[in-house]
Amino acid sequence: MKLCLLSAALCLVCGTLWSQTDDQYSEFKKSIFTSAAESGDHTTLTTALKATDLDMLLEADGPFTIFAPSDRAFHKMSSQEIAHLMKPENKQKLREMLTYFMVAGTLSASKILNALVRGNGKATFTTVQGKKIKATIEGVDIILTDGLGNKARITTADSDQCNGIIHTIDSVILPTPL
Repeated sequence: MKLCLLSAALCLVCGTLWSQTDDQYSEFKKSIFTSAAESGDHTTLTTALKATDLDMLLEADGPFTIFAPSDRAFHKMSSQEIAHLMKPENKQKLREMLTYFMVAGTLSASKILNALVRGNGKATFTTVQGKKIKATIEGVDIILTDGLGNKARITTADSDQCNGIIHTIDSVILPTPL
C-alpha cells in the first residue's frame, strides 16, 4: 500500500514537473553569482564581486547579462594591478570596473547577433556602469571592445541562470584606464 501511494505521489510530482514551461524551471537554476562561484573558472571575478558587495546584486532577481572574465583573462593583467584593485581604498574603482561587465536585462548570443545584423556588423550596449561596450563579429566569434580599444572574445555564451545570462570572455574590458 505504501509503495502504491509513493508511486502515485511520484507520478503526480513528475507529471507536474513535465508540464511546466522553461520559465517555471528557473527556480531550479542558480543565480549568476552562485554559478560563477561554483564554476571554478571565475574565482578572481567572484572575489572582486564580494569585495564590492556586487555579489548580492547578482544573487537578486535581475535579470542581468554579465560578460564574465575568466581567471585566465584576469591573469593577463599584472598581479600588482589586481592586488591594487582589491585594496579596500579602491573599492569604488573596482566596482566601476565590475559594473562595466554587466548589462541590464537578458542579452543572449542570438540577441547580440540580431543587433549585429541590424547594425551591419556593429552593435553597442549600455552597461550598468553607464558606459558603452561595442560588439562586432570576427569569423564566428563575438568580439567586445571597450572605450579604450581593449578587445575580449566571448568564449562561452548563454550560460542561462535564474536571474540572467553569463557570457565568459577571454580578456578584461575596462571602462577607464587603471
